[in-house]
Amino acid sequence: MRRKERKEGKGRRESLGSPPGSLIHVGERKTEEVVLSYFRYGPDHFEEGQVTSPAELPEGTIGDGVLWINVDGLHDPSVMDFLGERFGIHSLTLEDILNTTQRPKMEDQGEHLFLVLKMVDIDASSGALMTEQVSLVIGRGFLLSFQERPGDVFSSLRERLRGGAGRLRKTGPDYLAYGLVDLVVDRYFAILEHLDFRIEGLEEELILVPGRETLQSIHGLKRLLSTLRLNLWPLREALAALRREEGGLIAEGTRPYLADLYDHAVQVLETIESLREIVAGMIDLYLSSLSNRMNEVMKVLTVIATLFIPLTFLTGVYGMNFDYMPELHWPWAYPVLWGVMAVLLGSMLAWFRKKGWLGRPS
Repeated sequence: MRRKERKEGKGRRESLGSPPGSLIHVGERKTEEVVLSYFRYGPDHFEEGQVTSPAELPEGTIGDGVLWINVDGLHDPSVMDFLGERFGIHSLTLEDILNTTQRPKMEDQGEHLFLVLKMVDIDASSGALMTEQVSLVIGRGFLLSFQERPGDVFSSLRERLRGGAGRLRKTGPDYLAYGLVDLVVDRYFAILEHLDFRIEGLEEELILVPGRETLQSIHGLKRLLSTLRLNLWPLREALAALRREEGGLIAEGTRPYLADLYDHAVQVLETIESLREIVAGMIDLYLSSLSNRMNEVMKVLTVIATLFIPLTFLTGVYGMNFDYMPELHWPWAYPVLWGVMAVLLGSMLAWFRKKGWLGRPS
């Protein structure tokens, strides 16, 4: 984590004082080589490929088709500069793409729509949340997607394009953008199901054997849910703005799908809020469990101390050095004293048990 912060801080320091629109990568370098993959398709044709130089990309669409270019790796500003000149993307937009600390948002730039969102996943070994910024530029007949590293949740959409299934081949880049964002939002559902399972396990642990590790796990879940909420809340606003776009880049046939996607985002947010309340209640439950355990310990110590109060009193009385204590010279004094102490101890134990102070309520 510290290493990541140092790398991001370095990019920020380089951008300080630079003119607006300077192409400086801000964030962790997550891939050594920039890889560009493209899909060029339409109702009757399909083509895909992968190149390492933007000059090798195909010129444009075929007929009324769509050109989708995906960029894996953001640390090479020359690639961004080439794509910006070719597709007429503003330098400030390119600057935002290279800054991987952006807040999810949607900007209507007339000839383009610029959408920023956060793609999330769970590390299988550590259980930590992995977040990656994905930027989309939607134009007339093309869509550009920018990712920090190879690997994403878009494999099923690529397979649909290759197989020609569904509406993808028959629609424009706006529907393609919907499909990409829909897969990102669906991944949030999968993450929340995983977290719900972890929360159930922690609840059982809280009831049985809560410990310091339990509290650390609860705080980790709380931070993770806060991060999910921070990433999704502005995305909901961006989707609402995308539905209201009036420049003709969003077809009327795509708007119902965007409305459904907006509902999904709201549902994810509601689930996140519900899980956050459960986790907050788990912290209270943990503190209550600690308090109850302390009360049990104090109860045992109090019972032990109470049992010895009368015994200590008797031993204190007969430990006094007075000459005229008649029972001191009585032959049965010692066993009688032990008998009295045993009766007192037994009577108090029976009374405590009747009151339920020894675990058996009356």
